Amino acid sequence: QVQLVESGGGLAQAGGSLRLSCVVSGRTFNNFNTLVMAWFRQAPGKEREFVASINRSGVIKNYADTVKGRFTVSRDNGKNTVYLQMNSLTPEDTAIYYCAAVRTTSPVWTGVSQSSFELWGQGTQVTVSS
Repeated sequence: QVQLVESGGGLAQAGGSLRLSCVVSGRTFNNFNTLVMAWFRQAPGKEREFVASINRSGVIKNYADTVKGRFTVSRDNGKNTVYLQMNSLTPEDTAIYYCAAVRTTSPVWTGVSQSSFELWGQGTQVTVSS
């Protein structure tokens, strides 16, 4: 059984920064580098939306237009961890942030659709005050 556990959420002021982490683990899990990883978020009263994704090697990245230039997704395959560095935060970034993963044989595919991802974390709350 594979688990995704997010951490790093909390309260930040507008203009501030937070760094989210997502560790992938499991009793028989040993192939993090076959996973495409992504971050999604869900604000109160809104549908969950794509934030960023990263291919297996960490070279190819996708961002939602709303976070492009402010957020950076990265991964450490040696630590089974994906990160989301969030800078220049605004109150509109307030949401529960979810880590997601899917196995793929493609070395370049990243993915932006929720339906593409099969594994999900429990989410971590990010609140940005004005």
